[in-house]
Order: sequence, then structure tokens, then C-alpha cells
Amino acid sequence: MSRAVRALAAAGLAALTFGAGLTACGLSDNELAGSVSELFPLGDISRVEVLRNAEALQVSYYRNNALDVDLVARLTVATEGLELRPGAKVNLAGLTPSGQARASVVHLNAGEPARVFAPVEKGDLELEEGGSPGEATRGNFSMSFKKGEGYGAGRNLEGTFKATALDASFGPEPGEMLDAGVPAP
Repeated sequence: MSRAVRALAAAGLAALTFGAGLTACGLSDNELAGSVSELFPLGDISRVEVLRNAEALQVSYYRNNALDVDLVARLTVATEGLELRPGAKVNLAGLTPSGQARASVVHLNAGEPARVFAPVEKGDLELEEGGSPGEATRGNFSMSFKKGEGYGAGRNLEGTFKATALDASFGPEPGEMLDAGVPAP
């Protein structure tokens, strides 16, 4: 085999490998996909918000809709019993040790009632970076919803997210001292 043919073969292999990486990844930052698109549109995300406190990680996808803002999807992951850290996959199915759903998803178009999805049958979430308040946070998730009854039953949803995680802590309890030594109202 000539050097030119070997170079072309190597370039083709590199292109094939690069292309396969893109296919496996599939989505760019702050994008949603999946068969739930049969229920409502998943495109035109205008903002993604990541909230974090001691009990949960929440990722919300918003879309501008004329004078309104739609909540396209909000994924809430209960972190009880988990060490949520970059590189670790979190199983989104099932329950926490105290019996709460590990993950829940809701959709809310302006002017319509909130729609809570059927329970997650299987799925995972992985943080690529961050995850704590104030940190640039990037990750992805993929899930399918149990068949049967419930909004989104039998469908799937996947997404990527990239935003600075905001602190969603509950704040001091009434009577506790604030940072400046002032009692909370």
C-alpha cells in the first residue's frame, strides 16, 4: 500500500471516528430531544437554569413564547443517598432511601396546567463538571418513562445542560441568626 493510500485511509478512519463521536454525543449544550416531542416542541430553548441545594439538583429549560415564558421541561433529581460529582452516573429510576422518586419531570406551557410526567422507568444523569452552587455546571441525561398511564408514558427524553449552578438553599429558619448576627424574621 502506498503512503498516499495509507494517509487517505488514516484520514478516513479519523473522520469516521470523529463522526461516531458526534453521533454518540448527539446534542449540543442546552438542548432537548426525544419522543416527548410528539406532545410538545423541544426546540428553541432560550434559557437553562441549574439550581442546587442539599436535597436536589434541578435543571429547567425555558422557551420564550411571545409575551410568556414556557417551562419546556424541568428535571428534579433528589440527591438523598448520592454523592453527586463530575464523572459519576446517577440512576434516575426508582426511589431514594426515604421512598421519594429519585427523579421527576414536569412541563408547563403558559396558560395551561402543569403536567407531571409518568415515573422514570430507566435513565441516568452524568455531570461533566461542577454541580455545586456558583460553579459552571455541565452535564447530560437520558430517560424513558414507564408505560401505562400518566403524561409522557412510554416516551423518552434526553438533554444536555450548561449553566452556572445557583444556590437554592432554604435559608435560615425563623429565629436563626443571619450572617450579620441579625435574627431571621
